[in-house]
Amino acid sequence: MATSAIGPGFLTQTSVFTSQFAANFGFVILASIILDIGAQMNIWRIIAVSEKRAQDIANMVFPGLGYFLALLTVIGGLAFNIGNIAGAGLGFNVLFGMDVKTGAIVSALIAIGIFLSKEAGKAMDRFTQILGFLMIGLTLYVAIKSAPPVGEVVIRTFAPVVEEKDRAAFFMAIVTLVGGTVGGYITFAGGHRLLDAGIKGPDALPQVTRSSVSGILITAIMRTVLFLAAFGVVAAGLALDPKNPPASVFKLAAGDIGFKLFGVVMWAAAITSVVGSAYTSVSFIRTFSEKLEKNHKWIIIGFILMSTVVFVLIGRPVKTLILVGALNGLILPIALGIMLIAAYKSNIVGNYKHPLWLTIFGTLVVGVMSYLGGVTLFKEIPKLFM
Repeated sequence: MATSAIGPGFLTQTSVFTSQFAANFGFVILASIILDIGAQMNIWRIIAVSEKRAQDIANMVFPGLGYFLALLTVIGGLAFNIGNIAGAGLGFNVLFGMDVKTGAIVSALIAIGIFLSKEAGKAMDRFTQILGFLMIGLTLYVAIKSAPPVGEVVIRTFAPVVEEKDRAAFFMAIVTLVGGTVGGYITFAGGHRLLDAGIKGPDALPQVTRSSVSGILITAIMRTVLFLAAFGVVAAGLALDPKNPPASVFKLAAGDIGFKLFGVVMWAAAITSVVGSAYTSVSFIRTFSEKLEKNHKWIIIGFILMSTVVFVLIGRPVKTLILVGALNGLILPIALGIMLIAAYKSNIVGNYKHPLWLTIFGTLVVGVMSYLGGVTLFKEIPKLFM
């Protein structure tokens, strides 16, 4: 789940918003972490205790609702995966001078190789864990090199100063970060993976809760480290390249070595997100028929190939990655709302009693994200097309 969240869009969004809001972006990260935890703890617990995937739960809440949720999730996952494939190609381009599209194709073949292995589940888990720690370590090095004014970050994280004219954009940043961490397919990546690993039922809830929070915290560490690296560059008066904001953070902070490190981080972030996006998006449709379930591995491979073909033909603008993150944030209130209703249906969760404080926490997340998402939808998203 954490490495699914940390993709090219994650790197781009964090760099762009740091350049836009400077130290105030710390508040956006803090707010998003709180909302992320509220959403993910609820969703993962309900998936685990019901021992069903989200789309099947939604269909039990209201017939046909699961198909609608699956449609939203698969479309969002496919859009994100096009950017993930592109990011993998860009990483190879930085590291080896390889053409971006060629690098994307090679990366897609590596991802496909993981799913073709006999121990695909274990291979996927180990692969993403190793690259996840590598990303955090390399980005921490760049953050230290950029020497950000940490004191200012601490102050603005709890007391941001945002002008009235920038408030809607500030709200969009929160929606985009939440959408990029637990929106769309991403929050279900871990929940569905736990089911497949046999970690389910009421007895598994302590482990499920720990996993849900630790997934968010790992993502938060990477987000904070990248933010500090970018803020060090911005605070020094240097401008980020609008064509590739995260690459310029690494290069301006640590020179040519930093640029090569960016290649490693970008490829690691992208390829793990390709794996997570494809796996989770297909997990939303595989239960709809026995044929889909039987052939789900080949459907995952087809999903990766389709994403690669679309990228090779079309490409990946920076604005698209921000847009997709924001749209995934709009899906979250729908998905979480469905799960909260399911928590009180005995035909779904049996005798399980959902904690009242989690219901209140989840309801607040639905309300806040609906309001912020509405402001974003009508005021900020149209600006991306201007």
